[in-house]
Amino acid sequence: MGENLFTGIAAWLSALLNAAGVPLIANDIILMVVKFVAILVFILVNVLWLVYMERKVSAYIQCRIGPNRVGPKGLLQTVADIGKLLSKEIIIPRLSDKIVFLLAPVLIFVPPLMIMVVVPWGRDMAAVNMNIGVFYFLALASLSTLIFWMGGWSSYNKYSLVGAMRVVAQMVSYELPLVLALLGVIMLTGTLNMNTIIEAQRHTWFIFAQPLAFLIYFIAGVSETNRTPFDLVEGESEIIAGPYTEYSGMGYAMFMLAEYANVMLVSIMCTVMFLGGWLAPFGWTFIPSWFWFFIKVYVMIFIFMWIRWTYPRIRVDQLMGFGWKVLVPLSLANIFVTGVGMYIYRAIGW
Repeated sequence: MGENLFTGIAAWLSALLNAAGVPLIANDIILMVVKFVAILVFILVNVLWLVYMERKVSAYIQCRIGPNRVGPKGLLQTVADIGKLLSKEIIIPRLSDKIVFLLAPVLIFVPPLMIMVVVPWGRDMAAVNMNIGVFYFLALASLSTLIFWMGGWSSYNKYSLVGAMRVVAQMVSYELPLVLALLGVIMLTGTLNMNTIIEAQRHTWFIFAQPLAFLIYFIAGVSETNRTPFDLVEGESEIIAGPYTEYSGMGYAMFMLAEYANVMLVSIMCTVMFLGGWLAPFGWTFIPSWFWFFIKVYVMIFIFMWIRWTYPRIRVDQLMGFGWKVLVPLSLANIFVTGVGMYIYRAIGW
């Protein structure tokens, strides 16, 4: 199967290094570097594809054609745009904090890259099988808030500063219900290991056992990725582009590409926690496990895009009120109901 190919390549490379007399520590370091490079290339290629996919999805929803000139079916349009942005000058505002201003777009891809290391892409296809994988995932994902704030604050622009303040308010507020929604699944499985959580869904995916948690997670995930109807961070009609207002060229492109990387991360976590990860539906195990994983991830990404081009942007007060007055109480109620259900289940002895 496909997963045997990937694990076989890692084993072959490790054996080759051992045969060459490379010390064990150096062997592990080289293997990890190779995995990091492979993940980085994978992220960049997928992000380029997701930009194209978003343009096509929005075009069909709005009865347009979308990119159709550069390359077959417009497939090279995103590549051409990246080439254009690479050739543009990066303009640095005179009063900005130049070091922080230039550092923010460079650091924005670090959390997604580090998170992808623990993702189980298929059976035995995680670069690092970490026992606290879910905690690691959430801890690193929250670092994006600081990086967005760095970009907005260092720009010395009032629109950028307002956008950065919205980032902190919005992402911190919606991280709480997002984490609480995942807590129900963690209670049922008793582990933070992603592979173990996937294995626990062999008989029933947790979207059926935790439907409210899935809905809360999805809504909070839309907000965490700054997608419509929760795209207040870069509300074009109000604050131009929020924390990205002063960025040009590749600096702006890095922030935009990071948005799609974050959408993919939220969809990956949803797939792992609620949709059975790489497990095949209907017992169709003759298809490689990584294929099912990617199908589920891309279905979630499509729903993200569908929502973006269907609903209008809401107001800031509605955004914050919905998070604190609706999602947080519902997520706490879900934890309570899950705890009661587990107690009754164990008391009856099923």
